[in-house]
Amino acid sequence: MKIQKALRPAIALSIASLVTACGNDYKYESVNQLTPEEPDTPTTPVVSDPLPAFAPEGMLSANIRWTDYGVPHVKADNLESLAYGVGFAYAKDNMCILADQVIKYNSERAKYFGPDLVPGSGDSEHLINDFGFLTLGIRKKAEQQFNGMSENSRALLTGYAAGYNKYLSEHADEVDISCAGQPWLKPLTNLDILTYSLGVALLPGAANFLGPMFIAAPPGESYLPYPKASGAPAPRMNFSPNIKVPERNPLDLGSNGWGLGKDKTENGKGMVLANPHFPHTGNLRFWQFHSIIPDHMNVMGGSLTGMPGVVNIGFNENVAWTHTFSTAEHFVVYQLTLDESLPGHNQIIDGTPRAIEEQELVIDVAIGPGQTIQLAKKSYSTVQGPMIVVPGNFEWSETGAYAIKDANLGNFDIVDHWLAMNVASNMEEFKQAFKAHDGVIFNNTMSADKDGNVFYIDDSTVPHLTDVAINELTTNPLLIGAKQLAGFTILPGHISAFVYDDAVPYEKAPKYEGSDYVQNSNDSFWLTNAESPITGVSPLYGKVGNQQSLRSRMAHKLLADAAGSDGLFNPTEVENALLGNRNYLGEAILDDLLTACAAQGDVLVGTTDISAGCGALAAWDGKMNLNSSAAHLFREFAFQFATSPQWSVPFSAEDPINTPNTLASNATILSHFATAVEKVEQAGIALDATLGEVQFVERSLPNGQASGVKFPWAGAHNIEGGFNVFNNRRHSANNGTLLPNHGYETQDNTSILSSDAGGYHIGYGSSWMTVVNFTDEGPKARGLLTYSQSRAYGTEHSADQTALYSMEPQLRPLRFTEAEIEAHKIKEVTISNAQ
Repeated sequence: MKIQKALRPAIALSIASLVTACGNDYKYESVNQLTPEEPDTPTTPVVSDPLPAFAPEGMLSANIRWTDYGVPHVKADNLESLAYGVGFAYAKDNMCILADQVIKYNSERAKYFGPDLVPGSGDSEHLINDFGFLTLGIRKKAEQQFNGMSENSRALLTGYAAGYNKYLSEHADEVDISCAGQPWLKPLTNLDILTYSLGVALLPGAANFLGPMFIAAPPGESYLPYPKASGAPAPRMNFSPNIKVPERNPLDLGSNGWGLGKDKTENGKGMVLANPHFPHTGNLRFWQFHSIIPDHMNVMGGSLTGMPGVVNIGFNENVAWTHTFSTAEHFVVYQLTLDESLPGHNQIIDGTPRAIEEQELVIDVAIGPGQTIQLAKKSYSTVQGPMIVVPGNFEWSETGAYAIKDANLGNFDIVDHWLAMNVASNMEEFKQAFKAHDGVIFNNTMSADKDGNVFYIDDSTVPHLTDVAINELTTNPLLIGAKQLAGFTILPGHISAFVYDDAVPYEKAPKYEGSDYVQNSNDSFWLTNAESPITGVSPLYGKVGNQQSLRSRMAHKLLADAAGSDGLFNPTEVENALLGNRNYLGEAILDDLLTACAAQGDVLVGTTDISAGCGALAAWDGKMNLNSSAAHLFREFAFQFATSPQWSVPFSAEDPINTPNTLASNATILSHFATAVEKVEQAGIALDATLGEVQFVERSLPNGQASGVKFPWAGAHNIEGGFNVFNNRRHSANNGTLLPNHGYETQDNTSILSSDAGGYHIGYGSSWMTVVNFTDEGPKARGLLTYSQSRAYGTEHSADQTALYSMEPQLRPLRFTEAEIEAHKIKEVTISNAQ
């Protein structure tokens, strides 16, 4: 059924119930595209002792010490200088990524790369990107709001750009050759970094609707771009964008996170397990660093590209925290009611016409070497946000249309929020960061402190719907059905009671605090603590009473049995739980599957003899380790099983952690296993091969071709209920950047096995893994960045941590104290803008 057809009666029913609502001469210190000024309404930092923000008289200085594996420890006297050092160190490792992302969010991809992602294909991807982010207006918002941001945010953004530019200015001959010498590699400004952060905030929402924005046009009018110059001939371009209903989480972002309190640890203090599952290439790589402002800030961890000096996932002397990708929704699509009887285009809200804003957007487009033209097109925005069109689903007619409103559009709290977490001196200050800010854009947060307290919150930016809207959304069967079809919330837009104004406040967000534990593995907030389920919050945060993923069930199982007989965790036990490579499905059904195998013997299943597969599987150790033979065969079975799970005991909301369970004994199970055997044999892989022979990481050469150097890789997959999980990136050449990268096609949509690769080419999964344990001597931490610090192929720290994991899954000590840093220092520099 088309979404459009489902929506119209749903909206009608809702109404009825509501009748009664750069050059080379660039000077690296000149990075303030807007000069910092005192904001009209300054934001008060959430710290008891205010941080020194800007460098006195603009004199920036930072000391950088690198320890083993290329980890920078940056020390400075103020936030601007701290970010200056962090920006310099980040540029050394990953300059090309940030340069690529800045042109993406500044709507300049077509300017440098032409209209299409695949040249000449007509896919219009670069036009869609550039016009889309112009429609959202993130650069304009950055220009308008920068001087109104807190002093701390402005100092960090300005210093970070200056440090990046200093590295570019002084080390041009050391830049990653993937972008060295390119016209789009240029100095950045504070506004570039801010625009980038505003763009990242839209990743789970409006950024997935750029295509629908691109083709949004009134009936009878063309969405196609046109030459800006009057009388200029139209360029010969092929426009054939493929616009579909967007997904909420197209990158399948995920993670595991635990906060263990004094009731769950041997030493009675807090412990945190951080295990984000993110892409290993592209714009969502983590990078490890240590930020120090004596007497004010001492925080270590990992952050995504462009985070200016503050840590996303990490710890200080008092608190440790991690994040997982939330199930919450961050936008609403509204169905508009139009009135075309008035001049121009108008929507109706509460019976009153409201003009739809029409604006002309202009971008530069490369049409040949050294040649660009200006193309323009119309965009349309409403009270709810930009208008969208998806053919066959979300259409623009004479009487109706659609728009998207993203709660993260214009989120200027991002830097301040994480900074407040970074400097929290106790759990109360850590919680205060969430009360004062709303910058944790799409994440759950799990934390523990040195006193053994734990805290969970999903304070991701979620639309704050009225009670009227929530009642309709949860009781109107047609609205419920429309959401199930689309995968996101759709509401009527002609009644103001349905249109939200801001994000859900702290008081109404799902949260838990105590001294036992909090956890999340990308199911909803509901079973954060299985003994104290969370209910009674906005349905936009996710489901309650629902069947849990196998990975979530594995997490609960590990919390129950991985601590040994005393039930209390020490750091080694937490690390073993993370890296033990158990899988839930194997532990639940292997014995029954082998029994079914034995009963079948050498009798064909269809046309397939499964006896050799049964023999191979009988030797599997049940783990996903390097030496686990036939692990890949079980994985292929798991992929088939997921298409039609065969449990004899169904799910029960009364026992969500343990149900469904018990493998059914039927022909479907044998058919699943026969298909798994066929897939492995078609790939030319032995049925009893070890996982280390089949699963690997392989980097791309600077030109995007496969390097041929394959690192054997242990680890499970979501499909079998793993915890330490990895995946390939199907079509991984498109990883959010335009930097060259290779990938292998998989056999089909029910497997990640690649015949071309000869196995599983890993490009996603456990990335910045850490275990932080508070002790009487301070925090003790071990961690690993599985894909290493630098993306630049062949550099010293581009594969050293990768090789360490490949030998055997393991973490390494994190150097936090002065003594540890000095004992393991491999390089030191002090940079300043006085040099």
